[in-house]
Amino acid sequence: MLPTVVIVTVFVFLLLVSALFVLGRYKRCPSDQILVVYGKVGGGGSARCYHGGARLILPVVQNYEFLDLTPTPIEINLQGALSQQNIRVNTPSTFTVGISTEADVMSNAADRLLGLQMNEVRELARDIIFGQMRVVIATMTIEEINADREKLIEKIFAGVEIELNKVGLHLINVNVQDITDESGYIDALGREAAARAINEAKVKVAEQDRDGEIGKAMAEREQRVQVASADATAVEGENEAAVKIAQSKALRRELEAEAERKATAAEKVKQADALREAYAAEERAEIERARREAASQEANIIVPAEIEKRRIETLAEADAERVRRLKKGEADGVRSLMEAEAEGLMAILTRKAEGFDRIVKAAANDPEMASLLLVTEQLPQLVDAQVKAISNMKIDSVTVWESGNGSNGKSNTADFVSGLIGALPPLHELTRNVGIKLPDYLGRMAGEASPGGEQAKKTEQG
Repeated sequence: MLPTVVIVTVFVFLLLVSALFVLGRYKRCPSDQILVVYGKVGGGGSARCYHGGARLILPVVQNYEFLDLTPTPIEINLQGALSQQNIRVNTPSTFTVGISTEADVMSNAADRLLGLQMNEVRELARDIIFGQMRVVIATMTIEEINADREKLIEKIFAGVEIELNKVGLHLINVNVQDITDESGYIDALGREAAARAINEAKVKVAEQDRDGEIGKAMAEREQRVQVASADATAVEGENEAAVKIAQSKALRRELEAEAERKATAAEKVKQADALREAYAAEERAEIERARREAASQEANIIVPAEIEKRRIETLAEADAERVRRLKKGEADGVRSLMEAEAEGLMAILTRKAEGFDRIVKAAANDPEMASLLLVTEQLPQLVDAQVKAISNMKIDSVTVWESGNGSNGKSNTADFVSGLIGALPPLHELTRNVGIKLPDYLGRMAGEASPGGEQAKKTEQG
C-alpha cells in the first residue's frame, strides 16, 4: 500500500511542476507592446510578432522579447536644406514615431530593432528623417514650402513613412515649425503679401468712401428733386448731381489705377529682389565649387609632394644615422684595439720591470753588476753586428806586394789584415761610450792597452 502512495505522490508532484513550468512559458502580450517569439518558429521566418493575446513559448527551441509601442518624439532641426530654387532653408520640426502594428512592418521591427535601446532607435529614425526631409525640400519651391504647408506635410509623410517602415517604424505625426531661409526670400514674400493686403484694404476703403459719397449725393439729389418738384430750379439740381456722379466715377477710376500701378511696381520689385537673391546664391555656390576644386587640387598635388618630401627626409636621416653608427662602430673598434695594445704594452713593461728587479736582486742589489749582466745578454747581437759589418763589405780584388819583413817584424799582409780589423769599432770602446766598462776576460786587440791599461802599467812598474 505504501509504495502505491509514494508513486501517486511523485506523479502528482511531477504533474504540478510540469503545470507550473507550462504556465511560466505562457506569455501574455500587453496592448502597448509587441511579443516577438524567435528561434524555431516555422514558416521560413526568423521570428513571429503578436500584438495582444497570449502565446506558449516552447522551451529550449524558442525564446521571446517585447518591443515597446510607446510613441517617441524626435526633434529635427534641419538647417541649410537646398530647395528646388537652390535656396537654403531651415525647417525645424518635430516628428512622432513608434513601432508599427502592421504585420509586415512588425516583422521588420523584429528583424532590425529587437535588442536596441530607445535612444538607439531614436537616432536611427533621426538619420532616416534627416535624409528624407532634404529630398522632400529639394522637390519644392520656396513659395510651396512657405504657403502650402499641407502639401509639404503630405510629401514628408509619403517619403519618410516608406523609409521608416523598412526598419519597422511608423510615422505618427509631423509638426513643422517656422520656416526660414538664409537669403531672406521668405521674409520678402511675407512683406509682399502684407503690402498686397494693405493695397487691397486701401482699395476697399476707397470704394466704401466712394459708395458713401454716392449715397450722400443721391440723398441730396433726392432732396433736391423733391424740392425741385415745387421749385423751378430742380433741373439745375439734377445736373449738378450728375456732374458729381461723373466726378466720383473719375476719382474711383483714378484710385483704382493708382492702386494697380503700386501693386504692379511692388510685384516687379519683389521679382527683382528674388532674382538678385538667386544670383547671389548661385555666385556663392560657384565660389564654394571653386574652393572645393582648389582643395581637391591641393590634395592631389601638394599632399603627395609633401609625403614624398617627408619620405626623402626620412631616408636621408636613416642614411645619416647608419653612417653615424658605422663611424661610431669603427671608432669603438679603434679604441678597443688601442686599449688592447696599451694593455699589452703595459703588460710587457710590467714584466720587464719585474725582470729588471730580479736582475738587480740577482746582482746583490749592485746596479753596475746588473748593467753588466744586461750588456752580457746583448753581446751576441753586438758581435753579430760586427760580423755583418765585415760581411757587407765588397772587395773585388786585393793585391799585396810582399817585400819581406817590416820594421816591426810583420809582413805586409799581416799589416793589411791588422789594419782592416783595427778599422772596426772595438767592443770595449762601444760599451765605454754608453758608460759601461767590460771585464778583461771579454778580450782585446793585440797591442791595445787593456781597460785601465795605464793604471796596470803603473802597477807593474811599481
